Amino acid sequence: MIGTAFKLGRVSNLPTVWTNAMAGALLALSAAPGSALVPILLSALALTLFYVGGMWLNDAFDAEIDRAQKADRPIPRGEISQRAVFLGGFVMLGVGLLLTLPLGGLAQVSALLLTLSIFLYDWLHKRTALAPVIMGVTRFFCYAMAAFAATGAFPGVAIWGALGLMAYVVGLTYAAKQEAYDRLDRAWPLAVLALPAVLVLVTGWGKPLALLIALGFLVATGFALRFLFRRAKGDVPKAVTLLIAAISLYDAALIAGVHGGWLPALLAVAGFALTRVLQRRIAGT
Repeated sequence: MIGTAFKLGRVSNLPTVWTNAMAGALLALSAAPGSALVPILLSALALTLFYVGGMWLNDAFDAEIDRAQKADRPIPRGEISQRAVFLGGFVMLGVGLLLTLPLGGLAQVSALLLTLSIFLYDWLHKRTALAPVIMGVTRFFCYAMAAFAATGAFPGVAIWGALGLMAYVVGLTYAAKQEAYDRLDRAWPLAVLALPAVLVLVTGWGKPLALLIALGFLVATGFALRFLFRRAKGDVPKAVTLLIAAISLYDAALIAGVHGGWLPALLAVAGFALTRVLQRRIAGT
């Protein structure tokens, strides 16, 4: 049962939401006073529930499609009922919202909007071309919630970081939607990946650690794009999982470039490594 729960939740990708919580809070702290540790921990715990709950709902909403296209998923295999997955997903989202109650009104609003965007994505993503944008919005609110939790504000530097993350996830999700066909139909939507690339270079300019991490982010993204454009069998899933893991490198580059803390930056880099290790054991898509 635990293995089924982990597979439904795609828990191998959780380090990327933890580094989102750290980056959102620390970018806000670079421009406004506040304390970090407790808001980061509470934000990370809430985001864990939002992420896993959202992934459970994704499988619940897609159960009929998965029976035809992804028969190895837990619901089609009969490991758990669709009803139980719906219930578990909604319970996790509800508990996640409760955890944000100590974080302040604006953090709670961000969490509520995040929950709404998660639900809309899971409900609509097979029926709208805007699905990648909705998914990008979910990560935008990850930064927003953590920023408001840490300082009660969402300063410009954090907003730009959130917009860069949103653009990155839009491109990533567009690529992920091609995974069922194991090919990339059109390349131009991936142009949105230019924004996070520019942001990590601009914020890291003149700061050796930040530039080194930014280079790692660009190399990882480059390898993923190579997989996408090569179009060999199995390349799209490889690209998608690498792009997901590289979210933590994006967070790390911004932390090093804007906040300047080398320890949290290296912890975020470790988030990338941990995600890649976990993806070998639990499918990230």
